[in-house]
Parts: sequence; C-alpha cells; structure tokens
Amino acid sequence: MIILKTEEKIKNIIDDIRPYLIADGGNLEFVKYEDGYIYIKLYGACANCLYQDNTINENLLTFFKEEIPDIKGIINVNF
Repeated sequence: MIILKTEEKIKNIIDDIRPYLIADGGNLEFVKYEDGYIYIKLYGACANCLYQDNTINENLLTFFKEEIPDIKGIINVNF
C-alpha cells in the first residue's frame, strides 16, 4: 500500500534527523500520515521553542519534500 510505504519513508527521515533535534535538547514523534499531511508531536526544548513553526515549516518540511514530494505540510499536535 502507498500509505504504508510513505509512512515508512517518514519514519526513516525522522530517524535521520532525530540526532540533530536531540543534540539541541528536543525530539519528535511521528503520530500519523493522513491526506498528505504529517502529524508530529514535539518534545523537550522543541516543544517550547519560539521558533518551532519555522523549524517545522522551513527545515523539516524541506527534508520530507526531498524524499516525498506529495507532502502538503506538517502539523504539530499538542495533546
């Protein structure tokens, strides 16, 4: 299935960028992929960072779109 393959790619990309987030005191968790949007949850320093929207919309989205051009955006969910 295409969705499962896309989710696998998303998880691999997250595994690649996670060390950089951890080095800055943060982390992220993949929640789901639906209708072209990646849903994530930020933790640690990333969860409280004033620049989290920039990080998500400029940096993370760029990484994901390089591998998965159909991505429409990233949504940070706050539980």
